[in-house]
Amino acid sequence: MSAIGDLSQVPPEFLNALAGLRQARCRNELRLDEIPAPSRLAPYAVALGAEVLQSAQPGPLPVHGPARAAFADNHAEELATGRFILLYDPDGSEVWDGTFRIVTYIRAQLEPDMGNDALLGSVAWTWLVEALQTHDAGYRSAGGTATRILSESYGSLADRVDTIDIELRASWTPDSDSVQKHLEAWADMVCTFAGLPPLPEGVAALPNRRRS
Repeated sequence: MSAIGDLSQVPPEFLNALAGLRQARCRNELRLDEIPAPSRLAPYAVALGAEVLQSAQPGPLPVHGPARAAFADNHAEELATGRFILLYDPDGSEVWDGTFRIVTYIRAQLEPDMGNDALLGSVAWTWLVEALQTHDAGYRSAGGTATRILSESYGSLADRVDTIDIELRASWTPDSDSVQKHLEAWADMVCTFAGLPPLPEGVAALPNRRRS
């Protein structure tokens, strides 16, 4: 999973974290792939990109590999996207309050009439906190922003329907190098942004995701 070439030079704490990411169990609707990691944020980093796809065909998507990618590209609609980045600095960081930091991003499209919902951002943040708690993913120093984006079309594109997207950017420090539960919590949250049922009991839901 790591983009680092010579693993013999990688600290064991980061290798243990990578092993935990590989063991994460995510929903079949989630397409998860390694993407280029940022090189300036920390000495060691790994990044994953996620898509939640709504298949036009019955049955689950292939689990992984080229068959899944081909199926998704030809038979599915994208409902939500996201990025999960794990950073590691052996010297630690006062800003992070630790040696590891998780940085995430999720974006999904909503029904246009939901864009004025004043609670939309707080619901998104609440779900992040509750997802981490549900998965027993200990953390500290969490922060983030929720943004609503209105897209309007004009001129030759005026016949396009206006769209509203919700974006959540968040980061937190895991309480250990065991990060499997953190990825699983985040993956479930991406699926929730896409409007996929069911939700765990007591977890708030974002209202009215886009549907074709």
